[in-house]
Amino acid sequence: MTHSQTFQEFLDRLDSLGLFHMDLSLDRMDAFVKRCGLPRFPVLHVVGTNGKGSTATILAELLRAHGLRVGLYTSPHFVSVRERVLVDGAMLSEDAWARLGEEALRQSEGLGLTYFELLTALAVLAFSDAKCDVAVMEAGLGGRFDATNVLDPALTVFTPIGLDHMNVLGNTLAEIARDKAGAMRGPARGGGLAISAHQEPEVMEVLRRQAGDVGAELVGVGEVLSYSRAKGRVTPSAKGKVFVPHMTGLFLSLPGLHQQENARLALAAFSLWAARLRLPVIEEACQDAFRRVFIPGRMQRVPAGSGLPELILDGGHNAHGLAALKASLDADAIRPSAVIFGCLRDKPLSTMLPLVRTLTEGAVYATGIPGCPRACEPQELAGLLGPGAVPAADVHAALEQCLDSGSAGPVLVCGSLYLLGEFYTRHTGLLERPE
Repeated sequence: MTHSQTFQEFLDRLDSLGLFHMDLSLDRMDAFVKRCGLPRFPVLHVVGTNGKGSTATILAELLRAHGLRVGLYTSPHFVSVRERVLVDGAMLSEDAWARLGEEALRQSEGLGLTYFELLTALAVLAFSDAKCDVAVMEAGLGGRFDATNVLDPALTVFTPIGLDHMNVLGNTLAEIARDKAGAMRGPARGGGLAISAHQEPEVMEVLRRQAGDVGAELVGVGEVLSYSRAKGRVTPSAKGKVFVPHMTGLFLSLPGLHQQENARLALAAFSLWAARLRLPVIEEACQDAFRRVFIPGRMQRVPAGSGLPELILDGGHNAHGLAALKASLDADAIRPSAVIFGCLRDKPLSTMLPLVRTLTEGAVYATGIPGCPRACEPQELAGLLGPGAVPAADVHAALEQCLDSGSAGPVLVCGSLYLLGEFYTRHTGLLERPE
């Protein structure tokens, strides 16, 4: 099929919609789905605050290792928007993006889709075009009004829900949980099945209430299986919610203590959905998936060289993520010589910034994030971090200061996925799985 639009022209059209523009309503995406029809492939919807991207990626690898053709939709991207839409773990070509972008614009003409909605529409078309057997779709923000919530998922997967996007979703944990719980579907909408990670009691109460209201079956991860990352062992739950074999040798390639729970949730979600399909859970396939999974910017270790100090790159962008990062560093007896920190001003800074100061006895560099209007300015952020914080224009300037100081030990770069995105613009090779 020929098309008149280039990839760059589609990017220009996409950027004109505004990366951070939000209009919380499902009306536009509902209209798009009515025009195009619901996708023929089942959708597994990953919703929550922390661990969505990791859980979605591990789940996609498990599905792929069992012989399915898998679409994966995540956000945000670091350097190229093409990172958000993968088929069997690979990005689509620029030519495919141009063609699919043109089709998404044609099908949505007059609907006024936002940036994220247009990308969601393109992802649905891409997965249909690739004849995917299943798609794993990560929610962008919230649940009830997220653009991904029009696809009537076969399974809804809830990662831990915490305080984030409070200016949009609500001021309390219960309010945020109610918004995210709105992603749950009942049997009449093709779903009726949901699984949740361990949650705070008030969050679990909200999820259970929503499940009762829509008639969904809500399963806790502990009702399916337990997983020991250190031993590589999977043990089925005594509650026997679904059959899971005893498995060994499941050693996860992703660093970080918190990834144990993300992997457990992904494996439990896969087992629950596989049972509905009568698809066997194969130990060797699960071993392969855990060994193969790679996600940049999740406690990613980078050796010194090529003008860089030894680095740890982590996208933890709220208090929960920073606490998990500190726990993982402590468990591995890693003490960063310095921290380069940048974040968005709409984050819960009062709970985040005290955690940042506990990550190192060395310098803390407060950086801006050029091109990101929501980011804290360096001087402002340094003032909030307190005495000794050093303002830097961006992550590259901060890295130069670290090199000049000659500090021993790794430098930790953290606080925002957008901060890491700025780093990766000059180091794109680090976005790829190391050999």
